[in-house]
Order: sequence, then C-alpha cells, then structure tokens
Amino acid sequence: MLKKIPVEHLRLGMHLQAFCGDWLEHPFWRTRFVLKDAQDLVLIRESSIREVWIDINKGIDVEADRTRSEDEFETIEEIPPPPPVVQPKAAFADEVKRASRIVAKGREAVVSMFQEARMGKAIEAEAAAPLVEEISNSMLRNPGALVSIARLKTADDYTYLHSVAVCALMIALARQLGLDEQQTREAGMAGLLHDLGKAMMPTAVLNKPGKLTDAEFAVVKTHPEEGHKLLLAGNGASEIARDVCLHHHEKFDGSGYPAGLSGEAISLYARMGAVCDVYDAITSNRPYKAGWDPAESIRRMAEWKGHFDPAIFQAFVKSLGIYPVGSLVRLESGKLGVVVEQNGQSLLKPRLKVFFSTRSQSYLKPETIDLARSAEKIAGREDAEKWGIKDVDRYWAAETV
Repeated sequence: MLKKIPVEHLRLGMHLQAFCGDWLEHPFWRTRFVLKDAQDLVLIRESSIREVWIDINKGIDVEADRTRSEDEFETIEEIPPPPPVVQPKAAFADEVKRASRIVAKGREAVVSMFQEARMGKAIEAEAAAPLVEEISNSMLRNPGALVSIARLKTADDYTYLHSVAVCALMIALARQLGLDEQQTREAGMAGLLHDLGKAMMPTAVLNKPGKLTDAEFAVVKTHPEEGHKLLLAGNGASEIARDVCLHHHEKFDGSGYPAGLSGEAISLYARMGAVCDVYDAITSNRPYKAGWDPAESIRRMAEWKGHFDPAIFQAFVKSLGIYPVGSLVRLESGKLGVVVEQNGQSLLKPRLKVFFSTRSQSYLKPETIDLARSAEKIAGREDAEKWGIKDVDRYWAAETV
C-alpha cells in the first residue's frame, strides 16, 4: 500500500517509493529505499520536493498528529505512469543547461551502480528508468545537446559518463531507425548498462595511462561476460539490455568478442551498441589518449570495413550529422569554425562558431554563422593541431555550460 505524505512527516524507517515533482529536483538519483540516514531526511526537506510516496508494507507508516489523521493521507496500490508529455523543441543553448544537470545526475547513478556491483549487491536496473526517461526527453527537445555535453568528460570520468553518453546515442539511433518509444527506451537502458562489467575490472588496468599488456587486455575483454552475469543476478534488466551488455564488442565480420558472432547473428540492439560504444570511446579523452574530433571520428569509422553493420552505421551518421557538434571545419572563405548546432533540414549546413582565419593565421572575434542562411559553405574537416588551436570545445560550450 502506497501513501502520499508531506516531507515533514517523513521519518527514519519509512520506505521511500517515489518523489513527487521534477526528477532533476530529487536529492537522490534513485527513489526506492528505506530511510536509514538522518542526513537523507535533511536533504529531502531542504529540496524543492514537498510530497513523497511511501510504501507502508515495506517500512513504517506515518504517525497521526493533532492536525491530520493517518486516514486523511492519499493511499493507492500502485503509482500510475505519468501521462506522456509532448517535448517542445528547444534551442541548443537552452537545452544544454538542463542536459548538463542530467549528465551530472547520470554520472551519480552509474557511480552508484558500479559501487554496488563491487560490493556484491544485486543490480536494480529498473531504478535507472527515470534517468533513461530524462535522457530520452532531452534528446526529443534537442538531440545534439546531451550527446555533446556527455562527450566533455575527463579521463577520470570516462568509465561513468561513457555509459550516459552511449545511452543518449542509442536513443538517437533508435529513433533514426524508426523504433517505437518503448523500444527506444529499451535501447537507452541497454546503453546505460552496457559496460557494467567494467565495475569488476581492476581499477589500475581501467585507468592505465599507457598501452595495456596482452594479459591486461585479456582481463578487460572479460567485462561483457562479467556485466552479463551481474544483470542476470540482478533485477529489472531486460533481455535486450543483457544481450547488448554481452555482445556490444562483436563485429559485423565475426572478428569481435566474446562469441565471434557475425552479421545478423548479432542482434539489432547489439549492432547498435557496437557503433555507439566505439563513437563515444574515440571522441572522448581517455587515460592514454586525447579524443578525436567528432567529424574525423565519423570518417575513420566509415573506413573500418567489417566492423559495423553498414545500414546501422549510416543511420547513426544521420542521427548525429556528418559534422557533429564540436567538429572543427574549414569554410571555403578560409575561416575555421566549430559546429555548435545541427540543421534538421541539411546535414551539410549546421550552425558554426567562426573564430580563426587560415589566410591571416590569426584569431577572429567569434561569430555565429547559420550556414542555412549564409553563402558560406564547408570545404572540409580541419585538424586543430595543424593551426596550433587548443581546446576547440570551449568555442561551442563556453556560452552554454
């Protein structure tokens, strides 16, 4: 039996079932747990959340007081799912602010799941459903914002934010492939959980700044199977999530691992996971290398014959754009700019922040250009190191994060 109560009535020993209000305003990434720490009560009461649902079958009930009796509180058997809300389109600069908060809370969720796995606790995948929902809604409002923010990870954060980024990329790809919303959320959850097995890998190996030895690489290659075991032993992970966890390192030509599957013997979702996992990996800063430019990453992935399902890879490119946010490009005028937002009508005409002249080899006052409304055209990708340009990302992220 669930009961809705004001936060002032919360006390230790109650089983918190759900918060009432915006998920980003919740003080915790998960909601279903028994309150055992007085500090948790303080955090809830200091938040903007004013009411919560408690499960009186799993924890203590509310105490009647002089102003309100127990039977005056609303009680239900099950919390109904919220009605679907149409997500209005949002400008990149607006959505990226909310996306930053979603990514931060997503990191908290993945860190918590990894810690619980290391401690031998059962994984409760369904607890992450609200996070996947938030990521999915952000991708509807502006698909480039959260993907771009999740790419801006430090080497130390890579393992955790990689899971958040792959969740977002899987959602974008699922929609590009025409999957329905239930399948899209399944794909997102699979992306969030795909690397859970890395929780069981030695930290020194995961964060090693140099090349792994053959023995170390053999250990890391066990993470799909370790993750699959964790999801089987836990609660709430779908067959799709378990499959992607186990097979996201399979290659279309059969040269991947752990099973050496090929072609359509690899499930649709695992083939999707393979593309999304690699793209985020090569565009992110890792302990042993700096991330590649997004457009350069797309170009290189296109050259890896046999690695990916060609049809899924083409859909992936369409979902991100030929020149994803953060790509450095050269215009026919000789100016350099970084992509700040996609154009839904044309992959070749994104919005750019122009800031450098190759002709005078000097910096320009940054200016935003919408190629859909300009005579300028992209001549091609450009290498920042060639011109001595450092930290390209700040030109698109500085104004928004």
